[in-house]
Amino acid sequence: MSCLLACCSASTCGLCNCVASGISKRSARLAYCGLFGGSLIVSWILREVGTPLIEKIPWINTSPHTHSKEWYQIQAVLRVSLGNFLFFTVLALIMIGIKDQNDRRDSWHHGGWIAKMVIWALVIILMFFVPNIIITIYGILSKFGAGLFLLVQVIILLDCTHSWNDAWVAKDEQKWYIALLVVSIGCYLAAFTISGILFIWFNPSGYDCGLNVFFLVMTMILAFSFAVIALHPSVNGSLLPASVISVYCAYVCYTGLSSEPQDYECNGLHNSKAVTTSTLLLGMVTTVLSVLYSAFRAGSSTTFLSPPSSPKSGEKKPLLESKELEEGKEGKEKKETEARPVSYSYTFFHLIFALASMYSGMLLSGWTSSSESSELIDVGWTSVWVRICTEWVTAGLYVWSLLAPLVFPDREFF
Repeated sequence: MSCLLACCSASTCGLCNCVASGISKRSARLAYCGLFGGSLIVSWILREVGTPLIEKIPWINTSPHTHSKEWYQIQAVLRVSLGNFLFFTVLALIMIGIKDQNDRRDSWHHGGWIAKMVIWALVIILMFFVPNIIITIYGILSKFGAGLFLLVQVIILLDCTHSWNDAWVAKDEQKWYIALLVVSIGCYLAAFTISGILFIWFNPSGYDCGLNVFFLVMTMILAFSFAVIALHPSVNGSLLPASVISVYCAYVCYTGLSSEPQDYECNGLHNSKAVTTSTLLLGMVTTVLSVLYSAFRAGSSTTFLSPPSSPKSGEKKPLLESKELEEGKEGKEKKETEARPVSYSYTFFHLIFALASMYSGMLLSGWTSSSESSELIDVGWTSVWVRICTEWVTAGLYVWSLLAPLVFPDREFF
């Protein structure tokens, strides 16, 4: 048996060494995404099968026979989420002020993966030894952190749609203009089709569902307003971002309405458990894709994600320089060429993961509400209002991105 354990531990260490050695600077961001994905898997497993184990931990189960199964599930999810949050928050603090790749901390960001994996695992395990009051406080703070992540997610979506539109317009060919029009019309048809289906699902006949009708009408009004504002002659807008944001708002409205309590008469899907599963999967996929996109977008030429010293932050240089100055600074320029500015903010990069950890914890714990069945995830009025408010904030940010150049004509917006 001891020989078998030794062989298993040796093969595990060999696997970790192989994985860590295969992580290069370019794949480091993907490796961080892997750690985040690992935390989601651990949270899911502990939520589903870890309740009997947590019940046996005396400093967690301080009041035997008084806690429900849902309470233990929330404890498991939040403790993993807290460990993940602390891991990425500490990394974000360590990386503050890195402007050059010659900084010693740059190697900490890209290397040391065996140590990082071990520390990550130990931090998560350590969270199961902290008092319940700390988890309760973290659960409250996570609601605000999750809302902030949704806000960042919206900003990333706006950045993505504008970049997509600019890339196709820059080709300056008729076929790309036609493609923009076709995609825009398709997105608008999808947005209004989704809204129409939601009217059937969440406004059943025979019930007073004024709140749901208000949510759906607002979604359709916002989609129509986006097109009107974007196509106004005074606004430098485009139909593609407006249509994509309209589809996103319709999707967020769907997730909000589907999160209504299962016994609510206006929830026409209350008999469908498959809808709950699909909503969860869509939420998890959206979270992972948002984190992945932000991770790789951080290395692009976006000024929003670039540090002040980065060449991508729009720093200007003199057009002409005298030969005397060039000769006098030749040696200095050689040293400066050796200095390689970082291409994105490491601190912002890790903060994205920290906030995403809070959001995933809220998603899997049903926003710390144990009033619903343990079979349901992300269900309850808290989740409904978070989603709907996210939709309205998305609309506000998009409209502001169109109107801001008119309000502040002297400022340059990227």
